Amino acid sequence: MDSEIGELEEIGQLLLDVGSKLMVSGASTDRVRVTVDRMADALGCDVELFITHRALSMTIKNASGLSSSSILRTPPHAVNYGLVSGISIISWRMVEEKWSVEKIKAELAQLESKPRYPRLLVLSLVALAGASFCRIFGGDGMEMANTFFATFFGLLVLQEARKSRFNPYLCVLFASISASLVSGIGYKLGLSDTMEHAFAASVLFLIPGIPLINALTDMIDGNVLNGWVRGVHAFLTIFMVAVGLLFAMLVYRI
Repeated sequence: MDSEIGELEEIGQLLLDVGSKLMVSGASTDRVRVTVDRMADALGCDVELFITHRALSMTIKNASGLSSSSILRTPPHAVNYGLVSGISIISWRMVEEKWSVEKIKAELAQLESKPRYPRLLVLSLVALAGASFCRIFGGDGMEMANTFFATFFGLLVLQEARKSRFNPYLCVLFASISASLVSGIGYKLGLSDTMEHAFAASVLFLIPGIPLINALTDMIDGNVLNGWVRGVHAFLTIFMVAVGLLFAMLVYRI
């Protein structure tokens, strides 16, 4: 009996960990629930899962009628669709191949250990995307160069602020101020006739597209609480971006 309860608790902790990883990596609430249910069925268990933005609570029951309840607080959210996709693949493979708990843990550990893209590459490509948006908005070559360096520096500030464990909204504010200030340097030095295109495009990397999409998706799926939380989070992020732009406008007197 004790070993059966221990095994059930181990499965419960595994499923909670999977749900937490999906939630913080940018999966919608419904996708988290469907994936966890799929994995629980493959392991011969039934689960009742309560999902919030900051914690997951689960009651798991096996075929013998034994049950176990546990709760897990989620870590800070950081979008990682590679992890979301990888966990989804694992959940389908364990259904088809009847994986053990140890096999699942090993596959999850291998998935998490995969190297991320080099930091310089990420900074450069995001900056290039910002410069491309500037061109779409009608900016000239100098404005595109301003946007490139502004986006590069702003993203660098954002990463360093997160490493220093600042409040996430302050991190966005610091990045917005940094990017918008750098975007106007070329104009102030007389290298460019205008700055509005670079000014607008330099902070686009901060726009919370995924939280906005997930907020709408959760509301449509009936997960109203999580939808509102994600929507408010996105609104506060956008507000901080606007405050950063306002600060730069006051500095440059525009």
